[in-house]
Formats: sequence, structure tokens, C-alpha cells
Amino acid sequence: MVNDMSKVKITQVRSLIDRPSVQRKTIQALGLGRINKSVEVQLTPQIQGMINHVSHLITVKAI
Repeated sequence: MVNDMSKVKITQVRSLIDRPSVQRKTIQALGLGRINKSVEVQLTPQIQGMINHVSHLITVKAI
């Protein structure tokens, strides 16, 4: 179980070309949109769900 107050760094590593619009919107909601862009966010259940949905397009690192 992951601590709810932990922070993670999410980096987009794959392109959004030829991806479904749902995945594009999820990446946008995470604050990403281009390759090698990173964001640091609190790991909440909502963020964890988005990470699971687009895990093949991103890398996640605990901070």
C-alpha cells in the first residue's frame, strides 16, 4: 500500500500519436503532453488510477 501523502514524478516517455482520445485527455489531465515532460504530484487514488490507465506511455518515480 502506498502512503497517500507521498509524491511521485511522472515523465511522459512515449508519443500520443495514434492513441485514443481518452488516453490523450488523461495525459493532458496529468499535466503532460510532450515527450520527456515531467510533473511532480501527490499520489492520490485518482492520480493512481490515471497512472494505471496510461502506464505504457509514462514512467513513475517515487520522490
